[in-house]
Amino acid sequence: MNLDHEKKLAGEAAAELVEDGMTVGLGTGSTAAYAVRRLGERVRAGLHVRGLPTSTHTEALAREVGIPLVDFAEVTRLDLTLDGADEIDPDLNLIKGGGGALFREKIVAAASRRLIIFADHTKLVPQLGAFPLPVEVNPFGWQVAAERIAALGAHVTLRQSGEGPFVSDNHGYILDCFFGKIDDPVALERHLAAVTGVMESGLFVRMAERALLGDGQAVRTIQPAP
Repeated sequence: MNLDHEKKLAGEAAAELVEDGMTVGLGTGSTAAYAVRRLGERVRAGLHVRGLPTSTHTEALAREVGIPLVDFAEVTRLDLTLDGADEIDPDLNLIKGGGGALFREKIVAAASRRLIIFADHTKLVPQLGAFPLPVEVNPFGWQVAAERIAALGAHVTLRQSGEGPFVSDNHGYILDCFFGKIDDPVALERHLAAVTGVMESGLFVRMAERALLGDGQAVRTIQPAP
């Protein structure tokens, strides 16, 4: 089982959904990079699109492969966003933010008419929660937010990078919050949003239109029940 191959299959399949003239949100992470590279190939072959990246890393990659870029000063509505996920449940609720870009990823997803998620087959789970939920917080008083989140039932860890805390592109800290099985993603997202100091959580609830999963040598499509 080659998970990188599955990611590549799914990412390239997602890039094929982009149509001429679209403005596209570009996700962050190793899986999203496959879609960005394939989209760059399509641009070099004559496809006319504009991309809006969700991180400085994705911005650099998109420039490298030749995708013209815009920002929210130029557009406030996107046709499509392509992004990966750390966990996907059968209703297409997601945990995202393993790469630390969840704040920008959620803004871009919310501004998009369609959100397409792609991943290897192991990311589809019966219930969210095996992967710690990333929550971005303001560095000032992050300990207060961490205490409030712990009171919701989580084991909370401040994400580290090198000799200090990981700092996002928005200069926020990331709290990795292990809740165990998440029975009600809608309620948990609401409770987290009410915590003072929380900038955004990595729960993406009822946002995705479909998920493309690499599964062996094929790609299968998951859509939420009507």
